[in-house]
Amino acid sequence: MPRPARNLLAARTNRSAPPNEEREVTGYRFLTLWRLDVPVGPVWDAVYDTNAWPSWWPGVRRVQELVPRGPDGVGGISRFTFRSVLPYDVVFDVRSVRVERHRLLEGISFGELAGTGRWRFFREDGATAVVYEWDVETTRRWMNALAPVARPAFAWNHDRIMRAGGEGLAALLGATLLGRSQVS
Repeated sequence: MPRPARNLLAARTNRSAPPNEEREVTGYRFLTLWRLDVPVGPVWDAVYDTNAWPSWWPGVRRVQELVPRGPDGVGGISRFTFRSVLPYDVVFDVRSVRVERHRLLEGISFGELAGTGRWRFFREDGATAVVYEWDVETTRRWMNALAPVARPAFAWNHDRIMRAGGEGLAALLGATLLGRSQVS
């Protein structure tokens, strides 16, 4: 039986800007795990094909390829628009920086969320485990201003999107989502 999902968030202050332009940003670190009863190949293919995400991942409203990936899968830039239960869209771009087929996808995000996302794929006990690490800072002024009180709502919203993604991926592949968890 899957263990219940938890959201734990870490906040930090960015003081790397010049002294006269200091700004506070809120950082979030999420770790998501999906376990599916299918081989890694179809799971990899579905996650790698980000343009198709809106067709199977509720909460992904749009993916627009801005710069195509190179032959090695690196260098592409795509714009993602996400929306869950809370009534706002989050729009950010991701540049692919590392691709190891059937093992790893890594990207750098910028826009309304700035940071690093990393997908890892493992075969374990006859199932495929997908681990997503998301280490980002919010750049929208209103999100940073509300973070001290809205952090639980932002975390809950993220968990809803990731839960929908795991369920959507399982449905796409005709698989069973054996377990999922969300922690930081």
